Order: sequence, then C-alpha cells, then structure tokens
Amino acid sequence: MEVNLTLDRNMRIIGKNKLGLETVFDTDPSVGGENTAPKPMEVFLMAMGACTFMDVISILRKKRKTVEGFNVKIVAERAKEHPMVFKKAHLIYELISPDATMEDLNRSIELSQTKYCPASAMFKAAGCEVTWEAAIKNKSES
Repeated sequence: MEVNLTLDRNMRIIGKNKLGLETVFDTDPSVGGENTAPKPMEVFLMAMGACTFMDVISILRKKRKTVEGFNVKIVAERAKEHPMVFKKAHLIYELISPDATMEDLNRSIELSQTKYCPASAMFKAAGCEVTWEAAIKNKSES
C-alpha cells in the first residue's frame, strides 16, 4: 500500500492513493489552516468508523439480512497532553432493517471489533478504549 500527500495551500493537504483518489485534510485557522476539510485526527476516527461499518454491513448481508439504512456515530476522547492520542472511542451503531434482530447486529459488530477490523485493532493496540452500543430502528424512526 502506498499513498502520497501534497501541500495544496497553507495547511491544506491532499492525499492520493495509487488510483488517484483523493482525501483532503485541513486544520484550524489558529494553526494556519482554513477549516476547509476534516483534521487528520478526525479522518483517522472516520477511517475506523468506515472500516467497522463495512464489516458489519458485509456480515449482515452474508446473513441475508436486509439493510435499509445504517449509521455509525463515534464519540471520542483525546489525551490532554501531546501527542493527544485517542484515549476512548465509543461507537453507536444504528441499523434500519425489517428482518435483522439485535442478535444479528450485535454478533456482526462483535466479529468486526474482535476479528476483522484492522482500524479498530490499531486503536486498541495503541491503548485506546473502544466501546460500542447498537440499536435497530424502524424506517419511520430514521
């Protein structure tokens, strides 16, 4: 795996993968940014969310469950001192499905968090406490 990062302007950075797909980063004006894109640590948190998100959806679909909607919200806490690493991350999974049970959803999340998601594993290996909760909603509740 290889990526390339280039300075766009001020503190705005454009990252590209080998396919040329881009991810843009920026930061606060107080440190020279323009707030035009997520900060690197926000993207890091989003990457963990996307990784487990894809796992859970894939597992549910393999179980032949209908996924009408899915959302993962992450609330994280960082250390107060530099390098200000993530200390805690709490994931809130919300599934909209007419046929999936809480057992289906919880097992899918458990498999993601304990076996498949390398991003969650990296957070945990770095000492971050990763917790989660889950809910299934009706389409009318979304």
